[in-house]
Amino acid sequence: MFTTKNMQPDFDELTSREWIVTNGIGGYASSSIIGANTRRYHGLLVASLNPPTERTVLVSKVEECIVFNRDCAFGLSSNQYPGAIHPQGFQYFKFFERKPLPRMKFEAQGNNLLKTVFMVQGSNTTVVEYENTGETTFKLRLTPLFVYRDYHSLSREDPFFDYWLKRENGYYTLYAHFGASPLYFNFTAGEFIENRYWHKNLEYARETERGLDNREDCFAVASIDVVLKPGARVHLLFSTDEKMVEENPDTLKEQAIQRLESISPKETDDPFLRDLMLAGEQFIVRRKSTDGYSIIAGYHWFTDWGRDTMIAMRGLTIATGRQEISKSILSTFFRYVDKGMLPNRFPDRDEQLEYNTIDATLWLFVALYEYYQKFQDLSFVSEHFDTLTDILDQHITGTRYNIHALPEGFLCGGEGLAQLTWMDARVGDYVVTPRHGCPVEIQALWYNALRIYQYFAGTLNKPYEKYQSIGDTLLANFSKHFVRPNGALNDVIIPGAPGQFTADASLRPNQIYVVSLPFSLLGKDAEKAVVRIVREKLLTDYGLRTLDPEHPDFKPVYQGNPWERDTAYHQGTVWPYLLGEYIAAHLKVHDWSEKAQKEAMDMLQPLKHHFYQQDCMLGISEIFDGKLPRNGKGTVHQAWSVGALIKVLLDLKARHKKGRRQSVIPFAEVRSMIF
Repeated sequence: MFTTKNMQPDFDELTSREWIVTNGIGGYASSSIIGANTRRYHGLLVASLNPPTERTVLVSKVEECIVFNRDCAFGLSSNQYPGAIHPQGFQYFKFFERKPLPRMKFEAQGNNLLKTVFMVQGSNTTVVEYENTGETTFKLRLTPLFVYRDYHSLSREDPFFDYWLKRENGYYTLYAHFGASPLYFNFTAGEFIENRYWHKNLEYARETERGLDNREDCFAVASIDVVLKPGARVHLLFSTDEKMVEENPDTLKEQAIQRLESISPKETDDPFLRDLMLAGEQFIVRRKSTDGYSIIAGYHWFTDWGRDTMIAMRGLTIATGRQEISKSILSTFFRYVDKGMLPNRFPDRDEQLEYNTIDATLWLFVALYEYYQKFQDLSFVSEHFDTLTDILDQHITGTRYNIHALPEGFLCGGEGLAQLTWMDARVGDYVVTPRHGCPVEIQALWYNALRIYQYFAGTLNKPYEKYQSIGDTLLANFSKHFVRPNGALNDVIIPGAPGQFTADASLRPNQIYVVSLPFSLLGKDAEKAVVRIVREKLLTDYGLRTLDPEHPDFKPVYQGNPWERDTAYHQGTVWPYLLGEYIAAHLKVHDWSEKAQKEAMDMLQPLKHHFYQQDCMLGISEIFDGKLPRNGKGTVHQAWSVGALIKVLLDLKARHKKGRRQSVIPFAEVRSMIF
């Protein structure tokens, strides 16, 4: 599936590459490819105690050492401390690969150790396997390091954490402190040698870069010494589920491999697409509170968000043909529509749902439209048609945050410090990108919602004239207020006196949605002008910039403390997921010509290299620097980044194979039904 090897033994270079495996309920295991943690979010068991939220780091890592005698040992681990790297096991690193589970090999003085890490689907259980792949026998000493903390925090030495340990029924139970949730662990061979101490001052380089606290203390309760003959293996099992540590790890491993192989599409000969789909699977989770599926927005620190879910599922579950999962996700969000709005975030604990987005609800219409085109499930549309009607009516007459329709057909919204669009960075009372009024992508989404509703209503023999009229009015007024003399679109127009608007003409990528979404507000020539300007000013190898580099507020680099990062987040920073919308627009205005399709494939190559060779192995980062995008920033594995690429590749594959997907109603036919 994927292998990286023959790398120089450079600690910084090796730790710049990360891996992650997930369990389908929000938990994960993750580290660098040499096993040295560089983030507070790294850990061998980051359990989701209220799936997919309340993520808690329980097992930080395992210290690994080949022992010959009291005076001779090879530490295979690597840790960064203030001013030092110790041990320097990275010198023995040989390769990292995913086939399909992550595994890494170390070689020290002719002794070969292969380490494999995987999780049990649906359970907060991590298994670490060590195998002697050489020809000599050696003693392996394994020392698990434990913490008990929220994954956003760090652990420091504290006598309150006494890590009380008991052994019964053939396995161990560990309580970090009185009242803590138990952690169960077991091992398949070796001698358990209790040795309790604080492992202090581990330093995390990625936290240093982010301007945050960067040091942690972990606790060791014991070491496990095991003599490994050639071909022999030992397993460590860590779990919040007591029964899992009694399971056969070989059986668990085989089940994990079979599950991943069942996901990989057999009908495609494109390994990039196959690997993207496996990577995309990691975002799909079960939510305990709704007993349905949802999508994690990004690893390591995001949970499931309404906007991200609606956008990402277009590629992750709809385009890939996963109907039941798609239906479950849509059903969950339909269930929580309130005052015509979708929640933008399900909180970690017993808090109120957050209804603070103007676009997530509109993306619901696009996702449902693509769901219907893919699966022809009219009964599902019919089941929720009244909710669609209520959503439009609430938006027309007015709902939260002063969201309402204007006489010109535009959708307007925003008040106070609320950030309602995807450009939602705010630091305290400072709003970085105030976009109150009528943002351009909101008009595109609003128009598509109206037309999609009109299409569904016509199909179901329901009345739609009121909504058609608003759509027609919006179409008639759009160019007058949004199109600039050079063909670019205003980013936001702000209503003043009746019929009067002022404009924010900042050149941003939001205008690409006017072209890329199914129903366009522009004619063909105007669409071409938008695509041309976006290409000239905003397109990079890794996605679209969020602001024209010539704008005085452009931030060329995303780095530094939270203030510096948040104020650069949408002020030039490159977002890979927008590349999918740009490619869709590019293909559309060039009538899907062979040349345009080849150009689309060429545009994907830098992100393909990033996917396999940089940052998260088999992951697409959230963002890149605006001026010279090279290394990924933000989350290392972002749902809508991966989903966008899957959708592009599947659309290209379908077009190449049959000219159009057989299950999809041709766009021209849909348009004729409406107009």
